[in-house]
Amino acid sequence: MTYSIYELATYAFDPLHAFWEREKTQRAVAGVLVACFIAALIGIELGRRGWLPEFIATKTPDNHYHAIGIAFTLVLILEVISLIFVLPCSFAKSVGKQFEILCLILMRSSFKELVNFPEPITFTGDLTPIYRILSDGTGAFAVFVLLGIYYKIQRPLPALRPAFKFRYVASKKLVALFMLVIFAGLGAYNLLSPVLGVHHFDFFSTFYTILIFSDILLVLISQRFLPSFHAVFRNSGFALVTLLIRLALAAPPFYNAILGVISAGFAVLLTLAYNSFYRTKT
Repeated sequence: MTYSIYELATYAFDPLHAFWEREKTQRAVAGVLVACFIAALIGIELGRRGWLPEFIATKTPDNHYHAIGIAFTLVLILEVISLIFVLPCSFAKSVGKQFEILCLILMRSSFKELVNFPEPITFTGDLTPIYRILSDGTGAFAVFVLLGIYYKIQRPLPALRPAFKFRYVASKKLVALFMLVIFAGLGAYNLLSPVLGVHHFDFFSTFYTILIFSDILLVLISQRFLPSFHAVFRNSGFALVTLLIRLALAAPPFYNAILGVISAGFAVLLTLAYNSFYRTKT
């Protein structure tokens, strides 16, 4: 018996998706997050007291606030995995998940500024970290509100014929599988970079750059099944949103929050325009 590429992609993707989404897996992952956060706090404290081997102590931060950044990084990794599994659903859901990740990244940036404060936390007179905390926190909240509006105004798209729909979704599942492989490869390379003596890179910025290319690929795939101008423009607009989010991640403080809010606002306006003028014509 021979299988088409669409069937193979579906048979490979669906079990992985079901495993990731099941409640037992999510509980186990949550337990790992708690354990890692506590372990980070304990490790930092042991390092401060000089109770760690030298080769570990040199790589261990000396400020407990770093444990918060580690916890948020792990949460972001899990959200990125969820984003990959959302890719076959729709452009709208994929973009929404990207905004959820952007909110968490901005919030993580706020907490990362805590390393500029002493322990216990006191006001040092330097207002720069406070301004950055307020900027990133306010940007995260603004994107959070715009994301709520974005989800609220979503409308179902016209249904495809069953055979077309299966091939369309399976094509996106194939892209998602490639993204899972790339994600795992980047993660392994990033973890091993200190051992290999190679340059450490920003994982999330790099992955978002790859997302830009995957979104363009999904636009081209969607054009095969949804060839109308309105659908292509909508999906291309969502790919542009991914580009804006990537620029927000690369931007310096203050500008990152502004670009994040602009990208969310653009997604809301694009959805409103499509729903108001073109949805019934697709």
